[in-house]
Amino acid sequence: MSDPAARVPEVGDPGVRDRLVLALDVGDLAAAEAMAARVGPWFGVAKVGLELFTEAGPDAFARFAALGYRVFADLKLHDIPNTVGRAARVLGRAGVDLANFHAAGGSEMMAAAVAGLCEGAAEGGHPAPVALAVTVLTSDPDAGAFPGRLAAAVAAGCDGVVCSAHEVGAAAAAGMRTMVPGIRPAGTAPDDQARIATPAAAIANGATWLVVGRAVTQADDPAAAAAAVHAEVAAAGTAPGH
Repeated sequence: MSDPAARVPEVGDPGVRDRLVLALDVGDLAAAEAMAARVGPWFGVAKVGLELFTEAGPDAFARFAALGYRVFADLKLHDIPNTVGRAARVLGRAGVDLANFHAAGGSEMMAAAVAGLCEGAAEGGHPAPVALAVTVLTSDPDAGAFPGRLAAAVAAGCDGVVCSAHEVGAAAAAGMRTMVPGIRPAGTAPDDQARIATPAAAIANGATWLVVGRAVTQADDPAAAAAAVHAEVAAAGTAPGH
């Protein structure tokens, strides 16, 4: 396990690092922290998903923040508005930098989440997290629900949406920042993802953040894979709306 007090040195371009999100979808905090330390020179945001959060709880947020990462609470909240608002308030109070919830829950639920995040952050003395609405999972080949969910996210006051690279243009036109999963470097397996794109293609489409997981964390040399993704994004240039 890495020393939580030791911040990862910045090696890559800081602007690129801020846009690369490391998906730590494992159930072992020590393993996740070791991976984060290994590839931290090229990634700037740590994604704490449901599996890791179930195992480690809010401690995961603090551990990755101590390494110098911004923290994305990828918990995809979805319940009645009151419950989601209260849960979002806890996340805001914990100091996470980004958090998400399912757009399928509707505008009222999303508005409660946005309010809860802001209230919790104010209570904890933190900046308000970026509030992201999950539109259609990238494992689903059918994105027919996207337009309606995008409209609901805009109406609810969200800062951005989680979508595939193929929907980025429509989201940007609606004023939304975009968190894009399903990123697969050329030649890597799609795994369970249906709507995928290379890092360069996602940047060309205007993505704000790229989520990269198994293509780096399960590579034979994660550091080399991370550096390659970072270099591809740097070469592709910058996207608007970051």
